[in-house]
Amino acid sequence: MLNLINSLQLLCLVPILGGSVFSILTVGTVKRFFKRSPKKTNFKPPVSILKPVRGLEKNLKRNLRTIATQNYPDYQVIYSVQDPKDAAYPILKEIQAEFGSDRISVVISTIEAGANGKVNNLLGAIKEARHDIIIISDSDTNLQPDYIENIVNPLVNSDVGCVCTPFKVTKANTWYEKLELLTINADFMPSVMFAEVTGASNSCLGPSIAIRRSTLDELGGLESLADYLVEDYEIGRRVWTSGKKMVLLPYMIDVAVDLANWRNWWSHQVYWDQNTYLARPGAFIATILIRAVPFALIFALIRGDNMGLAVLIATIIIRLITAAIIAQEMGDKESLKSLYLLPFRDAFGLIFWALSFTQRTVIWRGVEFKLTSHGKMVMHRSLSS
Repeated sequence: MLNLINSLQLLCLVPILGGSVFSILTVGTVKRFFKRSPKKTNFKPPVSILKPVRGLEKNLKRNLRTIATQNYPDYQVIYSVQDPKDAAYPILKEIQAEFGSDRISVVISTIEAGANGKVNNLLGAIKEARHDIIIISDSDTNLQPDYIENIVNPLVNSDVGCVCTPFKVTKANTWYEKLELLTINADFMPSVMFAEVTGASNSCLGPSIAIRRSTLDELGGLESLADYLVEDYEIGRRVWTSGKKMVLLPYMIDVAVDLANWRNWWSHQVYWDQNTYLARPGAFIATILIRAVPFALIFALIRGDNMGLAVLIATIIIRLITAAIIAQEMGDKESLKSLYLLPFRDAFGLIFWALSFTQRTVIWRGVEFKLTSHGKMVMHRSLSS
């Protein structure tokens, strides 16, 4: 029994040390990421922006208006919904009336090419696109007036296949929204920037993507993405395997968090880890080696002495300090105010990591889809039958 306890302590030390070192390293890589300054050009081609919308979201009108008030010479915004009775539809018409139909188009389309609702919505919008350069922008993004200018700039290089931007979550009001915020801002985004700077892996982040329509067609078109759960990753995978460059721009955008209750937070956390596992199974499994806080807690409980407590406290301090520095680099004031919840988020994170291996189905509009190892959704059964 004593040998087993000693072995467990030693095993816990691996992620404790690994996670603490990783947290320190991410400070440097995040700083380095934001020091990158893409060469500015006069490249300002006409652009079509696709904004798929479904239902009322927090600050929806305010967020949607930010794409209509860009400092950019020639662009078209296409808001799309799939149901004429969608509660967001009147808001879209209000924005169209404010800025005019030359700039704003509102599309109602019931296309069902596959299981992915966002892609189905985009398929209706892209039919109205007048320009070759397409920006896919989620409805919950809050964008600065120079957004279009920045995201299209790398496309001046014909070798660039796709451009995306990092994002930080904002507008967290409840404790579970704050935990969601910390998952993205203090965990996911620093890891993405670490991978980008070190070259460990590529990323394609769904809230904000710029791509030429001609490139998208060469990669199979939106229709070919309709059965993928993680369509943004699949776009990126196709881009970098085609030999073109994938650019993660050092330009941060805001995404509003909007969770109805803690159960939505719980299911979304499992869903998020499930998506990550399907996209990069090896890398996701390896994250067990950098989950310092939960294993420091286990270590302290096993030992039950002052040394165990000291290791736990030291681990939490390293995590909080490095997260605070990263939040400052990202201009993330909300995370700074919510850092007291970060150890709890990290502890729950280990639970979500484990649960992601137990669920292989996702429900969309009353139909259960089975997830394949390639990230596609295959119809499993109708829940109404």
